[in-house]
Amino acid sequence: MIERDSNRKSIIELIKENEIIVAPGVFNPISALLCKHFNFKAIYLSGAAYTGSLALPDLGIITLTEVAEEVRKIKSIVDLPLIVDANTGFGETINVLRAVRELEKAGASAIQIEDQVNPKKCGHLEGKMLVDEIEMAKKVKMAKESRKSEDFLIIARTDARSVEGLDRAIERAKLYLKAGADIIFPEALQSLDEFKEFSKKIKGILMANMTEFGKTPYITVEEFKEAGYKIVIFPVTLLRASLFAMKEVLSEIKNKGTQKYILNKLMTREEFYQLIDYYGYIDFDNKIAKFFE
Repeated sequence: MIERDSNRKSIIELIKENEIIVAPGVFNPISALLCKHFNFKAIYLSGAAYTGSLALPDLGIITLTEVAEEVRKIKSIVDLPLIVDANTGFGETINVLRAVRELEKAGASAIQIEDQVNPKKCGHLEGKMLVDEIEMAKKVKMAKESRKSEDFLIIARTDARSVEGLDRAIERAKLYLKAGADIIFPEALQSLDEFKEFSKKIKGILMANMTEFGKTPYITVEEFKEAGYKIVIFPVTLLRASLFAMKEVLSEIKNKGTQKYILNKLMTREEFYQLIDYYGYIDFDNKIAKFFE
């Protein structure tokens, strides 16, 4: 049973305390609950991971309704601040209005909107296309004007580095800040030096993506912090790890007809029960039953 933490800090409060926020990418309530178990202070609903969990490609084909419902499911279990990947805003500028209102109502703490043309692509693939920077700025402005609370943050992602170069990515970021973005997310920068250069030129809150097998080299959280970044996401790491583990287990069962040789790679029944607070539900049910004895 979810226990609300009255002392839980918002993303902006954590940032003001000069902390760097490490937000693992989640794709369902149980992955989010594991993040809480390890005392992460925020989580990220990755579009790539969530779409992948549905066995679909990350091409912007999931809907606002699906994402909002997943946000509600996650927030019903975990009370961590949740950053939500809203792709390109689920449509044009007017569609951003509804996206903001639905995701804020569902429990998101922030949403990320990117400046790609639909159908969007993974930020670390070739062949991306960008919308006009003014069109993206309109979406950012709409998002800012549509939110109910100032604690609900608007993150503007630019994919321009891979398409137009680093200088143009910086120019776009400046415009998005002017339009009202609370946080800027430069996607697919290709070195720590580029992250540092971007940080020098952009006087705002910055978020970095530390994904695997992409254009960005492996940079540590501490290195990002020193470069001036306030949030680091690991969007698809948990999904990739879980799929790899499932492959190993399925191969073992297929080849040996048993799982008994890999029990050391499985979460035990007791560990699982502790994670989901199984006994807490039983105790609460017994308490209600005793009331009528």
